[in-house]
Amino acid sequence: MTDRAQELLREALTLPVNERADVAAELLASLDDAAAENPAEVEAAWAAEIEKRARRVIGGESAGVPWEDVRRRAEAELRKQ
Repeated sequence: MTDRAQELLREALTLPVNERADVAAELLASLDDAAAENPAEVEAAWAAEIEKRARRVIGGESAGVPWEDVRRRAEAELRKQ
């Protein structure tokens, strides 16, 4: 992430939760728009990301997390809100 993107993220995280949700929704919608305009580019980017992640797992640099652990952590985070 660029310095500018990190700065924007830090600023966005100071917003009230409803405004953060609005910003997040707009950002996600912009990705959908980009995907609709350039589906081959998006597909290539996903393929590259999958390859990168697979290499990390195969090389022992990264490990998966069991679904039960992910769900437990997600539910704990949701209860905090």
